[in-house]
Amino acid sequence: MSTLQPFPGAIFPQLRLRRMRRSAELRSMIRETRLDPTSFIYPLFAVEGEGIRQEIPAMPGQFHLSVDELVQEAASAFAEGVPAVLLFGIPATKDARGTSAADPEGPVLRAVRELKRALPRLVVVTDVCLCEYTDHGHCGLLDGQQVDNDATLPVLAETALAHARAGADMVAPSDMMDGRVQAIRARLDQEGFEQIPILAYAAKFASAFYGPFREAAQSAPQFGDRRSYQMDPANRREALREVQADLQEGADLVMVKPALAFLDVLREVRDEVTCPLAAYNVSGEYSMVKAAARMGWIDERAVTMEILTGIKRAGADLILTYHAREAARWLS
Repeated sequence: MSTLQPFPGAIFPQLRLRRMRRSAELRSMIRETRLDPTSFIYPLFAVEGEGIRQEIPAMPGQFHLSVDELVQEAASAFAEGVPAVLLFGIPATKDARGTSAADPEGPVLRAVRELKRALPRLVVVTDVCLCEYTDHGHCGLLDGQQVDNDATLPVLAETALAHARAGADMVAPSDMMDGRVQAIRARLDQEGFEQIPILAYAAKFASAFYGPFREAAQSAPQFGDRRSYQMDPANRREALREVQADLQEGADLVMVKPALAFLDVLREVRDEVTCPLAAYNVSGEYSMVKAAARMGWIDERAVTMEILTGIKRAGADLILTYHAREAARWLS
């Protein structure tokens, strides 16, 4: 009879957990969480014009791209193994109702058409929100200085429909209006787009980490803030209610945003739902890494991969990240 204790009760010196850490090969064999570029969705910013590739000061390595340049950027990402992009648009004109969000000749809809023509296998996801298109910078229509939830729903639904008509593979409402998933699902189905999935920004928190994005998307509110519709960062249980509500309304995938300060929420959502789960590695998280790396304070590659692995380990199936291209290269 063996005198060795079975593993559950074994203690040092029989139990030596370092045995499987001795070499890179052994560590790779038992690695529990694996990153793969097929998990990445690469956000891009479309603008009017041609031949425009203008770096965004607050987001080094990210650009405002005219449609022709955006197609080239997406093609390079796709060749490196990134299967999907998320499109944001900066229109030529804005108004109180965000009408340019559904403009067939606006930068996002033109980009969708050109991407599907040039890269038919690329998954094109479109952000459905009004903040980039309203002159007041809020994500919905206004009643005085309050965002009118119910009046906003049909505008969001028409925007999503316009994206589907242009050829989007998936629409992603990020506005945080109550009922918007249901309104979008009903409108898409009514027009024969029942096959288009909805990726809901379900647990989207009113975060300070969005600062660089608001410069990139030119979407900062002209008054007040978004705390009346985006979630309080202190609330965990409410995030689960938001996720369940969006799933009941017809969401096919759900998202937690931001990622790093909300990994506990991401993990809890993963434990509660069986649908695909996304996490957004947002602009502030990206820009902090870039800034610290430029100062020589961190190893950019190591830190980026650690962050993305942490998001994956917490439960994300998909990661929306501005690091997508460089991470894909590092993983190749």
